[in-house]
Order: sequence, then structure tokens, then C-alpha cells
Amino acid sequence: MRVPRQVLFIYNDPIAPEALLGETFTKLGFDVDTFEVVPAERASDPVLDVTFPDPTRYDVIVPLGSRWAVYDERLPWVAGEIDTVQRAVDAGVGVLGVCFGGQLVATALGGSVQRSTDPEVGWHQVRSTDPDLVPDDGPWFQWHFDRFTPPPGATLVAENDRAAQAFIHGRAMGLQFHPELDHKLLELWIDDDRTRSGGASDLAQLGLTADDLRAHTTTHVDDAARRLRLLVRGFLDKVAGA
Repeated sequence: MRVPRQVLFIYNDPIAPEALLGETFTKLGFDVDTFEVVPAERASDPVLDVTFPDPTRYDVIVPLGSRWAVYDERLPWVAGEIDTVQRAVDAGVGVLGVCFGGQLVATALGGSVQRSTDPEVGWHQVRSTDPDLVPDDGPWFQWHFDRFTPPPGATLVAENDRAAQAFIHGRAMGLQFHPELDHKLLELWIDDDRTRSGGASDLAQLGLTADDLRAHTTTHVDDAARRLRLLVRGFLDKVAGA
């Protein structure tokens, strides 16, 4: 009897779970494990030391999104997670980084992360050089104010006029967009944006409304879930070899 493949989702923010990504990996026969970096009770004080799981116990690890920045030097756990990604890559473990996670993968492999001059929130089109890996026949959801520069030797797979959107490097892949988004996750982010203190909300800064995001998500989310299934299969077949 074949032992199920193992995937680890790394929660870098208590309101950034795996959502549709978890369903997709489960349907492809993976056993899902999760690891919480910043628990909900520490969201207002994310400066903490973290011991990460051994990535070599898994076939794939997936660092997920975060409200914080990869370059925030107050956060000691970022360096630990970068080391975890490097260990995974060195061991031949598949790595799929999402938004903050994609920026983290870029950094771990020698790329960089910068504050974006043109942030994206909402559904945005990307251009793909490999539509079997990153389908571009519909928009992907975005919520980011930072963006990555892919590492040396990486292949840029998708981009738009605002940011690099996907790259591959060995068995690692970094995404800038959020393919995991579903309605429940969107509501978590809208609620957090509405109640966030210390300045204007992201939506207010960009002149967007929660109702617009909800309406656009209703329009696009089902087809995005279809494209997500293609993306994960492409990642497993073409990148991770898992």
C-alpha cells in the first residue's frame, strides 16, 4: 500500500490559512499538516522565537501569506523560516510559496523583496509563459503592498505590469498572487482591514470597497479554483516532482 504524500502548510499569519490550497492537495491524495508561526493571541506582538518543523519530513512545504514584511528586521522567525526553506530546497523537497511565502522563497534563494510602487488588491490579470503551470485565462486574486525580484537563475513564469507574479527555481516556486482565496478567506481579510488600527485601511488607501471585492470574487472564484487545480498539478509534475 502506497504511503500518502505529505504537505506542510506554514501559517505566517493567523488569518492566512491554506483555504482552497488545502482542498486541492487533499483531493490529490496528500495528507495535510499545518504549522502556526504567529498564533492569534500574538498577532499584535509578532516578535517571537519559533522552532520550525523539519522540512525533510514532507514531500512539499507551502509557506503562506502574512500581513508582515519579509524585510521586517523585528521578526526573528523570518530568518528561521528562510533557513527552513533553504533546507527544504537543499533536500529536494518541493516548495510552493504564496505571496509573503513567495517573497520568502525568493529571499531564501538569493532574490529580494521591495515595497511596491503599485500595490495590488483584488482580481488582476497576469501574463504567463507556461499556461499549463500558471493559467492566465482568468484573473488571480491579489492583496500585496510588497513584491519580489526573482532570485538569480530563476525562470520567470508569470508577470503583469505591476509585479513579477510567479517564478520557478529548481523544485521551488514562488507566487505573488493568492490562488487559495475563497469567500471565507476574503471575509477574514476584509474584517481585519476594517478593524486594523494605526492608519487607513488597505482598501481605503486604494479607493476600493469591500462590496466590490465580494462581487468580483463571486464572479471569478469558481473559475479560479479550476485554475488552481491546474496550477497545483503543474507544480507537482513540472517543479516539485512529488
